[in-house]
Amino acid sequence: MMADDRAREKDVTFKSETVMKLLQRHFQDPKIKVTNEAVALTTELLRIFVQEAALRSAEQAKDESSVVVEQKHLEKILPQLLLDF
Repeated sequence: MMADDRAREKDVTFKSETVMKLLQRHFQDPKIKVTNEAVALTTELLRIFVQEAALRSAEQAKDESSVVVEQKHLEKILPQLLLDF
């Protein structure tokens, strides 16, 4: 991995407020509280998951001699990605 790639990885993230709202939408009980640590951990997990999906999709596209990553590439890698996580 090149230094430029590693630098860009740190720039890619999700807003904590967005993750908090996503979590709250899926809780049935409005009394459930989500700690800042839980939001931070979920945010990091989402970042890693999306980054891995993008990398695997790009590899799949490359294996198929495609210069553009398409939905079909994501669909092909998704089953194994979900099993890995």
